Amino acid sequence: MTLPKHIAIIMDGNGRWAKQRGLSRSEGHLAGANTVELVIKECLRHKIPHLSLYSFSTENWNRPKEEVDYLFNLFCQFVESKLPLMLEENIRFSMIGDKSELPEEAQNALENAIEKTKHCKKLELTLAINYSGTQEILHAVRQSVGEILNKEQHKEKIQDLIQKNESEAVISYLTSLFDKNHYTEQNLRNNLYLPYLPNPDLIIRTSGELRLSNFYLLQAAYSEFYFTETFWPDFSEQDFENALIAYQNRNRRFGKIDK
Repeated sequence: MTLPKHIAIIMDGNGRWAKQRGLSRSEGHLAGANTVELVIKECLRHKIPHLSLYSFSTENWNRPKEEVDYLFNLFCQFVESKLPLMLEENIRFSMIGDKSELPEEAQNALENAIEKTKHCKKLELTLAINYSGTQEILHAVRQSVGEILNKEQHKEKIQDLIQKNESEAVISYLTSLFDKNHYTEQNLRNNLYLPYLPNPDLIIRTSGELRLSNFYLLQAAYSEFYFTETFWPDFSEQDFENALIAYQNRNRRFGKIDK
Protein backbone atom coordinates (compact mmCIF):
# COMPACT_ATOMS: atom_id res chain seq x y z
CA MET A 1 0.00 0.00 0.00
CA THR A 2 1.04 3.61 -0.61
CA LEU A 3 3.22 5.32 1.99
CA PRO A 4 3.40 9.10 2.45
CA LYS A 5 6.30 10.85 0.75
CA HIS A 6 6.26 13.69 3.27
CA ILE A 7 5.36 13.37 6.94
CA ALA A 8 5.07 16.49 9.09
CA ILE A 9 4.85 16.23 12.87
CA ILE A 10 3.64 18.70 15.50
CA MET A 11 5.68 17.45 18.44
CA ASP A 12 3.43 18.30 21.37
CA GLY A 13 3.25 17.32 25.03
CA ASN A 14 6.83 17.60 26.33
CA GLY A 15 5.82 19.88 29.19
CA ARG A 16 2.83 17.79 30.29
CA TRP A 17 4.90 14.61 30.03
CA ALA A 18 7.45 16.17 32.40
CA LYS A 19 4.80 17.49 34.80
CA GLN A 20 3.25 14.04 35.17
CA ARG A 21 6.65 12.76 36.30
CA GLY A 22 7.53 15.66 38.58
CA LEU A 23 10.26 16.81 36.19
CA SER A 24 11.12 20.21 34.76
CA ARG A 25 9.85 21.29 31.34
CA SER A 26 13.47 21.27 30.17
CA GLU A 27 13.71 17.57 30.99
CA GLY A 28 10.57 17.05 28.92
CA HIS A 29 12.13 18.80 25.96
CA LEU A 30 15.28 16.71 26.31
CA ALA A 31 13.21 13.51 26.31
CA GLY A 32 11.38 14.79 23.23
CA ALA A 33 14.68 15.31 21.41
CA ASN A 34 15.43 11.62 21.86
CA THR A 35 12.14 10.75 20.14
CA VAL A 36 13.25 12.74 17.09
CA GLU A 37 16.03 10.27 16.36
CA LEU A 38 13.56 7.37 16.67
CA VAL A 39 11.25 8.95 14.08
CA ILE A 40 14.14 9.74 11.74
CA LYS A 41 15.15 6.08 11.81
CA GLU A 42 11.55 4.99 11.16
CA CYS A 43 11.39 7.25 8.11
CA LEU A 44 14.64 5.76 6.83
CA ARG A 45 13.34 2.24 7.45
CA HIS A 46 10.15 2.94 5.50
CA LYS A 47 12.01 4.92 2.80
CA ILE A 48 9.99 8.07 3.41
CA PRO A 49 11.95 10.90 1.74
CA HIS A 50 10.69 13.97 3.64
CA LEU A 51 10.18 14.60 7.36
CA SER A 52 9.22 18.01 8.79
CA LEU A 53 9.21 18.69 12.52
CA TYR A 54 7.47 21.70 14.08
CA SER A 55 10.14 22.65 16.60
CA PHE A 56 9.53 26.29 17.59
CA SER A 57 6.70 28.55 16.48
CA THR A 58 6.77 32.34 16.38
CA GLU A 59 4.27 32.22 19.26
CA ASN A 60 6.72 30.21 21.39
CA TRP A 61 8.72 33.39 22.08
CA ASN A 62 5.99 34.12 24.63
CA ARG A 63 7.25 31.29 26.84
CA PRO A 64 9.54 32.02 29.82
CA LYS A 65 13.00 33.20 28.72
CA GLU A 66 14.68 30.36 30.61
CA GLU A 67 12.71 27.79 28.62
CA VAL A 68 13.33 29.55 25.29
CA ASP A 69 17.07 29.76 25.98
CA TYR A 70 17.13 26.07 26.86
CA LEU A 71 15.31 25.16 23.66
CA PHE A 72 17.82 26.98 21.47
CA ASN A 73 20.71 25.36 23.30
CA LEU A 74 18.99 22.03 22.73
CA PHE A 75 18.59 22.76 19.01
CA CYS A 76 22.32 23.48 18.77
CA GLN A 77 23.26 20.33 20.67
CA PHE A 78 20.89 18.19 18.65
CA VAL A 79 22.03 19.42 15.25
CA GLU A 80 25.72 19.21 16.14
CA SER A 81 25.47 15.78 17.78
CA LYS A 82 23.36 14.29 14.97
CA LEU A 83 25.49 15.64 12.14
CA PRO A 84 27.59 12.42 11.92
CA LEU A 85 24.36 10.38 11.76
CA MET A 86 22.96 12.64 9.04
CA LEU A 87 26.10 12.26 6.95
CA GLU A 88 26.30 8.51 7.53
CA GLU A 89 22.63 7.96 6.66
CA ASN A 90 22.60 10.39 3.71
CA ILE A 91 20.16 12.81 5.42
CA ARG A 92 19.85 16.35 4.13
CA PHE A 93 19.13 18.93 6.82
CA SER A 94 17.04 22.04 6.15
CA MET A 95 14.96 24.55 8.08
CA ILE A 96 11.97 26.80 7.52
CA GLY A 97 11.23 29.95 9.47
CA ASP A 98 12.83 33.33 10.09
CA LYS A 99 16.42 32.48 10.93
CA SER A 100 17.43 36.13 11.38
CA GLU A 101 15.79 36.35 14.82
CA LEU A 102 17.56 33.30 16.25
CA PRO A 103 20.55 33.49 18.61
CA GLU A 104 23.83 33.65 16.67
CA GLU A 105 25.00 30.29 17.99
CA ALA A 106 21.81 28.63 16.76
CA GLN A 107 22.10 30.32 13.36
CA ASN A 108 25.68 29.07 12.99
CA ALA A 109 24.80 25.50 14.00
CA LEU A 110 21.88 25.36 11.59
CA GLU A 111 23.82 26.88 8.68
CA ASN A 112 26.71 24.47 9.29
CA ALA A 113 24.40 21.44 9.16
CA ILE A 114 22.61 22.76 6.06
CA GLU A 115 25.90 23.31 4.25
CA LYS A 116 27.52 20.00 5.21
CA THR A 117 24.50 17.87 4.29
CA LYS A 118 23.38 19.68 1.12
CA HIS A 119 24.56 16.77 -1.04
CA CYS A 120 22.56 14.13 0.89
CA LYS A 121 19.52 12.60 -0.81
CA LYS A 122 17.95 9.70 1.12
CA LEU A 123 15.87 11.75 3.56
CA GLU A 124 15.32 15.48 3.96
CA LEU A 125 14.86 16.48 7.60
CA THR A 126 13.28 19.93 7.90
CA LEU A 127 13.02 21.72 11.23
CA ALA A 128 10.44 24.50 11.49
CA ILE A 129 12.07 27.00 13.84
CA ASN A 130 10.67 30.48 14.51
CA TYR A 131 8.03 29.40 12.02
CA SER A 132 4.49 30.56 11.38
CA GLY A 133 2.32 29.46 8.48
CA THR A 134 0.78 32.93 8.36
CA GLN A 135 4.20 34.60 8.21
CA GLU A 136 5.35 32.19 5.49
CA ILE A 137 2.36 33.16 3.33
CA LEU A 138 3.03 36.87 3.94
CA HIS A 139 6.70 36.31 3.07
CA ALA A 140 5.71 34.54 -0.14
CA VAL A 141 3.27 37.33 -1.12
CA ARG A 142 5.87 40.05 -0.55
CA GLN A 143 8.57 38.15 -2.41
CA SER A 144 6.34 37.25 -5.35
CA VAL A 145 4.98 40.80 -5.72
CA GLY A 146 8.50 42.21 -5.61
CA GLU A 147 9.62 39.61 -8.13
CA ILE A 148 7.03 40.82 -10.63
CA LEU A 149 7.46 44.56 -10.03
CA ASN A 150 11.25 44.33 -10.28
CA LYS A 151 11.17 42.88 -13.78
CA GLU A 152 12.85 45.41 -16.02
CA GLN A 153 10.01 45.68 -18.55
CA HIS A 154 7.46 46.41 -15.81
CA LYS A 155 9.69 48.96 -14.08
CA GLU A 156 10.25 50.81 -17.36
CA LYS A 157 6.56 50.81 -18.25
CA ILE A 158 5.48 52.08 -14.82
CA GLN A 159 8.18 54.76 -14.82
CA ASP A 160 7.10 55.90 -18.29
CA LEU A 161 3.47 56.21 -17.22
CA ILE A 162 4.44 58.12 -14.07
CA GLN A 163 6.53 60.59 -16.09
CA LYS A 164 3.55 61.13 -18.38
CA ASN A 165 1.44 61.79 -15.27
CA GLU A 166 -0.99 59.05 -16.29
CA SER A 167 -2.02 57.92 -12.81
CA GLU A 168 -5.08 55.98 -13.96
CA ALA A 169 -2.96 54.11 -16.50
CA VAL A 170 -0.47 53.23 -13.74
CA ILE A 171 -3.25 51.73 -11.64
CA SER A 172 -4.67 49.87 -14.62
CA TYR A 173 -1.25 48.48 -15.54
CA LEU A 174 -0.51 47.35 -11.96
CA THR A 175 -3.94 45.72 -11.77
CA SER A 176 -3.27 43.78 -14.96
CA LEU A 177 0.01 42.43 -13.53
CA PHE A 178 -1.88 40.78 -10.70
CA ASP A 179 -4.98 39.52 -12.44
CA LYS A 180 -5.78 35.80 -12.50
CA ASN A 181 -3.99 35.31 -15.80
CA HIS A 182 -0.67 36.71 -14.64
CA TYR A 183 -0.53 36.12 -10.89
CA THR A 184 -1.34 32.54 -9.93
CA GLU A 185 -1.03 30.16 -7.02
CA GLN A 186 2.28 29.06 -8.50
CA ASN A 187 3.70 32.59 -8.13
CA LEU A 188 2.93 32.31 -4.43
CA ARG A 189 4.25 28.77 -4.01
CA ASN A 190 7.49 29.62 -5.80
CA ASN A 191 8.29 31.99 -2.95
CA LEU A 192 7.59 29.77 0.05
CA TYR A 193 10.53 29.12 2.37
CA LEU A 194 11.31 25.81 0.64
CA PRO A 195 9.30 25.93 -2.60
CA TYR A 196 10.58 22.57 -3.83
CA LEU A 197 9.34 20.72 -0.74
CA PRO A 198 6.26 18.60 -1.55
CA ASN A 199 3.13 19.24 0.48
CA PRO A 200 2.88 16.96 3.52
CA ASP A 201 0.82 13.86 2.80
CA LEU A 202 0.41 13.12 6.50
CA ILE A 203 0.46 15.48 9.48
CA ILE A 204 0.79 13.86 12.90
CA ARG A 205 0.05 15.70 16.15
CA THR A 206 0.76 14.18 19.52
CA SER A 207 -0.68 14.84 23.02
CA GLY A 208 -4.37 14.90 22.10
CA GLU A 209 -4.57 18.46 20.75
CA LEU A 210 -6.69 18.78 17.58
CA ARG A 211 -5.37 21.82 15.74
CA LEU A 212 -2.64 22.94 13.32
CA SER A 213 -1.26 25.75 15.49
CA ASN A 214 -0.16 27.83 12.50
CA PHE A 215 1.83 25.01 10.88
CA TYR A 216 1.95 24.53 7.09
CA LEU A 217 -1.32 26.42 6.56
CA LEU A 218 -1.07 26.56 2.77
CA GLN A 219 0.65 23.21 2.32
CA ALA A 220 -1.84 21.32 4.49
CA ALA A 221 -4.82 21.91 2.18
CA TYR A 222 -5.09 18.21 1.30
CA SER A 223 -2.97 16.60 4.00
CA GLU A 224 -4.30 13.67 5.99
CA PHE A 225 -4.30 14.20 9.76
CA TYR A 226 -3.48 11.74 12.50
CA PHE A 227 -4.00 12.70 16.14
CA THR A 228 -2.82 10.66 19.10
CA GLU A 229 -3.18 11.11 22.86
CA THR A 230 0.45 10.00 23.30
CA PHE A 231 2.81 12.70 24.52
CA TRP A 232 5.75 13.29 22.18
CA PRO A 233 8.45 11.82 24.49
CA ASP A 234 6.46 8.55 24.61
CA PHE A 235 5.86 8.40 20.84
CA SER A 236 7.12 4.97 19.81
CA GLU A 237 7.78 2.85 16.74
CA GLN A 238 4.31 1.37 17.21
CA ASP A 239 2.73 4.84 17.32
CA PHE A 240 4.50 5.67 14.07
CA GLU A 241 3.29 2.41 12.54
CA ASN A 242 -0.27 3.16 13.68
CA ALA A 243 -0.12 6.54 11.92
CA LEU A 244 1.07 4.90 8.70
CA ILE A 245 -1.70 2.29 8.87
CA ALA A 246 -4.30 5.01 9.40
CA TYR A 247 -2.91 6.89 6.40
CA GLN A 248 -3.02 3.81 4.20
CA ASN A 249 -6.69 3.32 5.05
CA ARG A 250 -7.64 6.82 3.92
CA ASN A 251 -9.17 7.48 0.50
CA ARG A 252 -7.41 10.56 -0.87
CA ARG A 253 -9.66 12.00 -3.59
CA PHE A 254 -8.34 15.58 -3.77
CA GLY A 255 -11.82 16.90 -4.56
CA LYS A 256 -12.63 14.20 -7.10
CA ILE A 257 -15.14 11.36 -6.74
CA ASP A 258 -14.50 7.63 -6.64
CA LYS A 259 -14.61 5.90 -9.98
